[in-house]
Amino acid sequence: MSARSLALVVVTALFGILTVLALLDVGYLGILAPHFQSLGEAQVLADLVIMCTLGIIWMIDDARARGINPWPFVAATLFAGSFGVLFYLLRRELRGQVLKPARA
Repeated sequence: MSARSLALVVVTALFGILTVLALLDVGYLGILAPHFQSLGEAQVLADLVIMCTLGIIWMIDDARARGINPWPFVAATLFAGSFGVLFYLLRRELRGQVLKPARA
């Protein structure tokens, strides 16, 4: 397993643990509710939405170039945020389908 694969697994696992603990503590609505209480918290939610949208756009383009079906990962991103992008990156990495950047 490459260092990049290991890093993705660790980040996904730690984020998963944090998410499970948060869900057990406050529930799904409890995670969303604070983002509607102030402009600062709304900004954090808007940032997450923007980044997940950009991640979806990138995933669709990247998956098509690699012959991968992007829609399960898009759905995961829409319903579970960053997990969709993390799972897509793990799938790419573990299948050895990472394209190497062209050298100048």
